[in-house]
Amino acid sequence: MYAEAPWLFVVSVFLLSLMVGSFLNVVIYRLPIMLERDWRVQAADLLAPSDAAPAPAPAPAPAFNLGTPRSACPACKAPITAWQNIPIISWLWLKGRCASCSVRISPRYPLVELATALISSIVAWHFGFGVATGCALLVTWVLIALTGIDLDHQLLPDNMTLPLMWAGLLAAAVIGPITGVSLPVSPRDAIFGAVAGYLSLWLVFHAFKLVTGKEGMGYGDFKLFAALGAWMGWKLLPVIILLSATTGAIFGIGMIVLRGRDRSIPIPFGPYLAAAGWLAMLYGDSMLQTYLRFSVIAR
Repeated sequence: MYAEAPWLFVVSVFLLSLMVGSFLNVVIYRLPIMLERDWRVQAADLLAPSDAAPAPAPAPAPAFNLGTPRSACPACKAPITAWQNIPIISWLWLKGRCASCSVRISPRYPLVELATALISSIVAWHFGFGVATGCALLVTWVLIALTGIDLDHQLLPDNMTLPLMWAGLLAAAVIGPITGVSLPVSPRDAIFGAVAGYLSLWLVFHAFKLVTGKEGMGYGDFKLFAALGAWMGWKLLPVIILLSATTGAIFGIGMIVLRGRDRSIPIPFGPYLAAAGWLAMLYGDSMLQTYLRFSVIAR
């Protein structure tokens, strides 16, 4: 049915992705808090004197993960009911305010839901009904979550970038040889893509640090680039890094010139890598051919 009616497939993906976008909002907000709590526990264990008497066991902290506790208003702590959690519609119905205390709810939540649905619909329309769309949607949703987290905390969590990379390598080994789809790539391209993605930015990082004495980017950027290489192969890495670096430079200079941003304040690079990787996933081959064509003309 979906193969014969592409529009129906796109509509179904749009509706599904609205709910996925709602979950991504939870991931963007809660995952950094979960990581910080884990880091604090680990740091306390490492800093505790080895000869000190064992401290009494602390009272167990309330569970806090992606499923527990229920979402609640940050101001009045009133639980958000099911009808208040319908993507986009609930926010519009409540006029962007809490039903209990009328405090303003950020429009970011419905915007993430809508953006996830629209971007996922583009993926579905581009690849059509098939395995490639499933792979591309997985990559898209993880990239959206990583973008939100990096914008908020300048952090690309290992428990998202590394599984994304391993999933790309596994998909290349299992799906690529069987179906022959454009995504994932062949096992050879995926392995070389992951290695080249990590090592290229690792070398840039250490070269920049050697020359300036400063760290130009975080290790999360290496791992995200490796994940993109695992899914899309080594051939598209130059396109991704060129597009992300150019876009990042334009936005960075624009923020310094137009908004007076302090040059010493770091700018997260993950969102630019994610956006460039998503574009390369859909249009990378044509972008690469255009780049090569202009390179030949320039010579």
